[in-house]
Amino acid sequence: MDELTSALTRRRPRSELAGWLPLLGLPLAVVATLHAAEPWVFMWALAASIFAGFKWLTWWRAGGARSGWRSLAYLLLWPGMDAASFLNPAARATTPALREWVAAALKTLAGAALFWGVARLATPVSILAAGWIGLFGLIFLLHFGSFHLVSLAWRTVGIQARPIMDSPIRAASLSELWGRRWNLAFHVLARDLVVGVARNRFGAAGATLLAFAASGLLHDLVISVPARGGYGLPTAYFLLQGIGLLLERSPLGVRLGLRGGPRGHVYALVVAAAPGFWLFHPPFVLRVIVPFMRALGAL
Repeated sequence: MDELTSALTRRRPRSELAGWLPLLGLPLAVVATLHAAEPWVFMWALAASIFAGFKWLTWWRAGGARSGWRSLAYLLLWPGMDAASFLNPAARATTPALREWVAAALKTLAGAALFWGVARLATPVSILAAGWIGLFGLIFLLHFGSFHLVSLAWRTVGIQARPIMDSPIRAASLSELWGRRWNLAFHVLARDLVVGVARNRFGAAGATLLAFAASGLLHDLVISVPARGGYGLPTAYFLLQGIGLLLERSPLGVRLGLRGGPRGHVYALVVAAAPGFWLFHPPFVLRVIVPFMRALGAL
């Protein structure tokens, strides 16, 4: 029995390491081989390597090797990170309504119009403004539009694939914005890989700040490193979100009505949107997004 226990103990770290290896190795390989490439090429390759690493890690931790064809679908055809729901054959999604298809299609078209149309009109006024418009168009085209269409397709065949964006403009609080409405793929990662692990050691407040700090460092890696500038601004942005979240949950935040209602809604929008230029700072827009838009004929 002691020998069996020892063998299982030795095997567990190797199993866990197999889940983490792609996340550790793929970005390093991209940095080593593509650091001198065009900044937008470097950015997309770095983002894809981190995304692939997280996909593998969540699939591995959910026991994806036992899920057959759903594994390939999860790894290659779904941008979300909730592997447990997607891979579970017992979790049946309801068929989405036609109006949701229409909304997703309109958001996709709106994103394309911003990226390939409106941004060009702003170029004579400000190339920085044109880049920001194109960036927001890209976010609408992918995160709000195309990814929503993919979610609809999977839910139509009964697979649980909740949209990663859920009407963030309707968030009644900063907690609701980051916890239930904005980029749910990353929320799942933060919850499972950071908060769930750090809560017992650092408490709820410490785990929350650690999760936002980790998000900031990842965004700095994908945004600031390819841009070769603006270092630390994305991390500062996400730390501010974490501090704002703790203030909302504090006795003062409760007295000020920040946990819901009109005040909570305004507070969430101001805290999340006002410092947005820290996240998508000018060096990133001018050195990465604008050249990328030019490469695609948008400018």
